[in-house]
Amino acid sequence: MLRSTGDRVVIVGGGIAGALLAKTLQNHADVVLIDPKEYFEIPWANLRAKVDPAAVERTVIPHADYLTHAKVVTAFAVGIDDSVVLTSIGRAVAYDFLVVATGRTCNRPQKQSERLEMFHRDRERIDAAESVLIVGGGPIGVELAAEIVMKSPEKRVTLVHGGPRLLKVMGARASAKALEWLRSKHVTVLLDQTVDLAGTTPDTREFTTSASETVTADCHFVCTGRPVASGWLRESFLRDHLDEEGHLKVDDHLRVGGLKNVFAVGDITDVPEAKQGHLAQRQAMVVSRNLRLLVKGACRDEKLHRYKPCPRANITVTLGRRDALAELPFMTLIGHIPGAVKPRDLFITRTRRMMGLKSKPYGTMPRVM
Repeated sequence: MLRSTGDRVVIVGGGIAGALLAKTLQNHADVVLIDPKEYFEIPWANLRAKVDPAAVERTVIPHADYLTHAKVVTAFAVGIDDSVVLTSIGRAVAYDFLVVATGRTCNRPQKQSERLEMFHRDRERIDAAESVLIVGGGPIGVELAAEIVMKSPEKRVTLVHGGPRLLKVMGARASAKALEWLRSKHVTVLLDQTVDLAGTTPDTREFTTSASETVTADCHFVCTGRPVASGWLRESFLRDHLDEEGHLKVDDHLRVGGLKNVFAVGDITDVPEAKQGHLAQRQAMVVSRNLRLLVKGACRDEKLHRYKPCPRANITVTLGRRDALAELPFMTLIGHIPGAVKPRDLFITRTRRMMGLKSKPYGTMPRVM
């Protein structure tokens, strides 16, 4: 067992929120990060990495590169009680303070080199394809379609979405603008239809929609929503603090169920706001400040920092390198103007600096795999 030290903070989940929290706490507490991957990746940039070799290596960052004073346990968390986290490698990690940051379920390889190879294969598939099918019309599906057609306008891209409009996280006006933009780039958009992918393989070339339409594509990508990664908590002492969708119920301090030493950040929380990376980072910073107070000794609740949700957060969907769709409180914009707000590298440089990493200049080519 990895025993407690009195100021042990165990963070379960090394995504954008968990990684930032570990980084900011490592000089203030005994930090242990439990994550099945040896790296974190910048989520809002990984679609660009599928089509742009220059972006790949800068977006997938080993935990060891920024965690110089923290321990990393490379494993899944499989169980938990009020003092110990159990892992898939049979290791028990004791904690004084716990932060759950497991986000949503996803299949990622353990090693950075394997993840980079996945991007390399996706890029090869897209480059070799004359036609591409994208299943899912949320931000990920729309951004991937835009990245492909802006880089290679000659490719035939079909986007199939199960809802009546694209981008349900945004308003109807933004959805209509996104649809108009995609169709202006000759993307075929099929709404209110689904695709049964059961039994398909990477070599499948013909797909049938729920409306009996046939879509022929050389490759396909699934960009539908993923469930919250909280299944491992359903038999734990936190099970009564899960809502129907699997989110952990948190208070204004982002503590779970009012427990004094258990916090949650990111997509796994029930905070009433859009599940976006920059908001997960805001939550992580609030918990970081609270834990710095708590590890110093007794701290009354009124001294703890509160998290204020952003239910009307500005949402921006990138449309290739130049264009973007931005939904602001009083207007919705699309085109070069909102596209100019986001830097060319999608905040990759800023995020790397936030993690204390030297910035590789945009345009650096990745290592040959």
